[in-house]
This record gives sequence, C-alpha cells and structure tokens, in this order.
Amino acid sequence: MPPRPSDLPQIEALLSYPTIAALVDSYSRAETVAALRREIADQRAALLGDSPPDTLPDFSGPSFADGIAARIEADRLPALRSVVNATGVIIHTNLGRARLAPEAVAAMAAAGADATNLELDLESGKRGSRHAHVEALIRELTGAEAAVVVNNCAAAVLLGLMATAGGRSVIASRGELVEIGGSFRLPDVIAQSGAALREVGTTNRTRVSDYEAAIDDTTAVLLKSHASNFRIIGFTSAPDRRALARLAQDNRLIMMEDLGSGVLVDLSPYGLADEPVVAQVLDAGADLVMFSGDKLLGGPQAGIIAGRAKIVAQLKAHPLMRALRIDKLSLAALEATLRLYRAPHDPMKAVPVLRMLSDPIETVAARAAALTDALRAKGLRDLRTVDSTARVGGGSLPEQDLPSVALSVAVDGLSADGLAAALRHGKVPVVARIAQGRVLLDLRTIQDCEVPQVADAFAAVLRS
Repeated sequence: MPPRPSDLPQIEALLSYPTIAALVDSYSRAETVAALRREIADQRAALLGDSPPDTLPDFSGPSFADGIAARIEADRLPALRSVVNATGVIIHTNLGRARLAPEAVAAMAAAGADATNLELDLESGKRGSRHAHVEALIRELTGAEAAVVVNNCAAAVLLGLMATAGGRSVIASRGELVEIGGSFRLPDVIAQSGAALREVGTTNRTRVSDYEAAIDDTTAVLLKSHASNFRIIGFTSAPDRRALARLAQDNRLIMMEDLGSGVLVDLSPYGLADEPVVAQVLDAGADLVMFSGDKLLGGPQAGIIAGRAKIVAQLKAHPLMRALRIDKLSLAALEATLRLYRAPHDPMKAVPVLRMLSDPIETVAARAAALTDALRAKGLRDLRTVDSTARVGGGSLPEQDLPSVALSVAVDGLSADGLAAALRHGKVPVVARIAQGRVLLDLRTIQDCEVPQVADAFAAVLRS
C-alpha cells in the first residue's frame, strides 16, 4: 500500500532519533525543528501530488539527517552574498553596481576593524568634519571650489534643492524630468524639497529662451538633469549648459546639474560618448553638480556634491545633512577610490568599472578561451564562443553598446531556465542571461579570478 500523509512522523518523534538529536547538539533545537517542519511539509506535498513516491525515507537514518543538516546550512548562508556577474551589464544595479578596487575594500576593512579619526582633527585634538577626508581630493579631481558627500545621488539632489530653493521655485526641462530605478521620479524629489517645479519646453526640445521666459521673483534654481537610462533621438534640442549658466549668473540664480552617474575621466577614446566629465561641467559654469559614487566613478554608494564654496557651505549647515551623511565605511572606500585617479595610478586599470569598460576585445576573448578550457576540463561539451554585446548599465551611457565575447552553454536534461536557476543556486551564485534558448556567459563582466568559480559552478550542476 503506498504511503499516505498520515504516515509521516510527528516532529517530536523525529527529534527522538539519535541522528536528529545530534543535529540539535551541533546547531540548535530551533533551527533543527524549522528544517524538519519544512522537510515534512515537502514530503506531504509530494504524497498529495500527481506522482506520489512509493516509499518514505528512513527518518532515523543518516541520509535523512544529512538532508536536514544541508537545509540548516543553507539557512545559515548570508542573505547578502558574493555572486559572479556573467550578464554583460557592468554597473548592474541588482548586483550592487560598481565592484570596488582592492584598495577600497582594504580601506573599508581597516575603518571597520579599528577606531578612526572620522570626526577628529588629529592635529588640534578637537572635533573635526568627516567631509574633510575626501573634500580636498574631490576639489583636486574636479576643479570645484568645495565639495560634500551624502549617502546617494538622490539625497544629494534633495539636499541641494532644500538648502537653496525651499519655498521658492525650480525651473527644469520637461525632457529631463526622469524616473529612475525603483519608481523614484525627479519631480517627486523636487516636491519633497519644498520647492515648486516649473516645467519648460517640450519632451524633445527645450531652449534657453524657455528658461528665461519662466524666470520670476520666486525662481531660485535652474536645474539640468542627466537623462539617465533613456535617450530621445530625432528632432531634439537641449540648452547649452554654458548659456544656461550665463542666464543663471545674469539673474543671480543657481545653475544646478544632476549628472546622475558622473565620470572623472574622458571615456570618448574608448568609444563611449555623451557622458560629460564633471570637471568640464563645472568649467562650463555650473554652480553645483551632483553625481554618484557607485557608477562610473567606480566607488561605493555615495552622492557627491561639488561646486561653489558659498553654496556648498549652505548644504553642510543644513539640518538634513546629518540624516543624509555618508557612513565611515563608504567614506573610507570613496577616499581610496578617489586616490586611484592620482598618478602614478592609471584609473582605467586600477578602477574595476573603468577596466571592464576599456578592456580590449582581445583581452575579453582570451578570458573566454580560458573559461572554455576550464569548462571542458569539468566535462562540459555543449558550449560555443559567440560575439556578444555588453552594456554599461546603472543608467549610465544608455544605448551605447560595448563589443564583447560570450560562451553559449547548454547542459543535457536542463532547459535554459533550469540551468540558469541551478547556477544561481550554487555555492557561489553565477548570474547569467539567456539568449536563443541557451545560457550566455558574457566575459566582459566575468573577471580572471572568477573563471575557476564559474567552472566549479558548472561542475556542481553536472554532478547534481
């Protein structure tokens, strides 16, 4: 007679077996009971399913206990884990955006392990400012008079507007009122700042004269924003930032630019255009510029504000500053990252994001060949080297493709979705994409040190 759900043992009965009691000693009663309940629930679902098992497991045996131990170990894995980014999207928001340079990781470890001079002036022995640790570096690298850092770019925009335009109005182009990831909209940020938004121009065409016509006694800021992750093409025009800056200056207003991503080096030699360099934006006359730390800069999550000293001083003194301030670990990583932009370092080699952007296709192809050899050594046979297209991601350089090389892989008995899921569930999860019914591993975002990890992940899939 086939087993029935009523044949399943009670939890207390399971706990009486020596093999299960040993788990309580090794882990805890609470963890063991939780794992047992899930296992019995799975067994019950199987018995009630379309293809119920003919027999039940030996609940007192070592094999069953090993399965429960595996459940407990899986529960103990960190929720936030390292993964291999095989998607070809370099700044992948879902995967943590910019990966940090070793120097930045070491700086975070040191700042976390030890007491620091976060807000102590070592020379005078008096209280100092956490902003001083990176302000001089930002000034040096951007040409700004002053700088301050908060916890992300949206916070930077919010603080900038609250400190300069609260209770007054902000003029912005309709074509730049973007929505970024997570349904956060620039008009909503402006509203939360206490400023009134005045939209000018049309979705595809805005002129300086549109801003000029909208200026009145309530105007405080002329706001220019990066289009983030979309592009309008065809019959378009946007105001020249130098002309907009002159208009602001002539009317004693603030010209503020939200760059979104923000880059400190010219990427055009690598075929990537339309991403203004922060120093060039400030040189064009912008009074205040905001940009992210964890995108093209290649550092931790941060919102960097650079510009005129008088305006930055207003931001530093604003009551919201304490709520938005950057923490010591991110500050340590940001300082270490910024130092990689100084000689003798070459940021295109030292900063992982920039290195992935600028790697020659020959380097990517060599990595693909190394991964091919590693996978074949693990017994994988159905794999092909294909041309691929990588993306910058993170709302940076939208629609600008990067040539890449990928491996197209299939495993007998597994669909593409099944293989991709199995790779995500591995000891070191591998996150890939699917194309034409096969799993695609893009080598522009897989690093040399990760090739053995990817090979081990496939070996585990083949063994399962």
